[in-house]
Amino acid sequence: MAVFGIDYAWGRPGPAALKRAGAKFVCRYVSHDTTGKDLTRAEADQLSEAGLWLVVVWETTASRALSGRAGGAADARDADRKAQACGMPADRPIYFAVDFDASAAQQEVINAYLDGAAGVIGRDRVGLYGGYGPVKRALDAGKARWAWQTYAWSGGRWDDRAHIQQYSNERELNGVSVDYNRAVTGDYGQWRVGVSPAEDDMPEYVSVGADAGQSLPSGQWTTIVWDREYSDSTRQHRDAGGPGLLNGPARYALTASATLRGVPAGTEVRARAIEVDSADADEVATGPVQQYAANGQGDLAVLYGLPADTVDEGRWLGFQVRHDAPGPITVADAKAKVLYWR
Repeated sequence: MAVFGIDYAWGRPGPAALKRAGAKFVCRYVSHDTTGKDLTRAEADQLSEAGLWLVVVWETTASRALSGRAGGAADARDADRKAQACGMPADRPIYFAVDFDASAAQQEVINAYLDGAAGVIGRDRVGLYGGYGPVKRALDAGKARWAWQTYAWSGGRWDDRAHIQQYSNERELNGVSVDYNRAVTGDYGQWRVGVSPAEDDMPEYVSVGADAGQSLPSGQWTTIVWDREYSDSTRQHRDAGGPGLLNGPARYALTASATLRGVPAGTEVRARAIEVDSADADEVATGPVQQYAANGQGDLAVLYGLPADTVDEGRWLGFQVRHDAPGPITVADAKAKVLYWR
């Protein structure tokens, strides 16, 4: 988990319940609804006063984005008016929902819808909510600057450029049906009433990957070596690769994933974060261990999350995997994202 957030429609869990659940931000609707789905100014004030960030999404009907350029322009005018009435600063983005399994053949009209929205509020404020396909195609075409991807209709794939990931639906909080989200970039479109986030509110992040082929011997902890840079504005991870993700001192949240190939059924796999002394590699502090079991022969997906920790000065952060298979197994693919605050 990176930065945890919650979205909901008609119910209202309340700031106290949201904060007890660990939410740092709330995603809310603006639309033409008159039955209580939408964010109100009173609610925005209440959430802001509680220290929660807000994100807004426009949705009237699930397939409204098929209305093309004229629909996008009309929706952007209404969305901007309603969001600003709730206290959203004029520089913050609005996500426009594609809440169905949109096909590649429908992307042209969806892009036209986003063009219509951009003509009203500017391309830099246009976001898209949807599954993997429409998110990827809109970002590839430069039609949306922001992306909030849902796991629905995504087939287990995540676009690394998405700012928010909606990863679980139909949870319950304080008697209200909610969805779970994680923000995986420092700026994901958040705001409070009258307030855009300052630099201290937005963590930096490192996003890296590992090419296939690294061998993981049996019965020992192996540190994943990262050799692909996706983003690292402060050069925390060396371009040439290596095991270190982040150099302290910093507060951080880590999400790491790995696909392991050739895992025998019944194999137990464990993963953990480590913090290593830069001057003495034998001085290692270990983070929480998470376990995974291979139910069948083949690939095993490992997803590790550490929502909050601190790496001290003179130490670096890494990620390790251990397994008890009879022989070595290999990494088919691995990725890691670290959000951190100095």
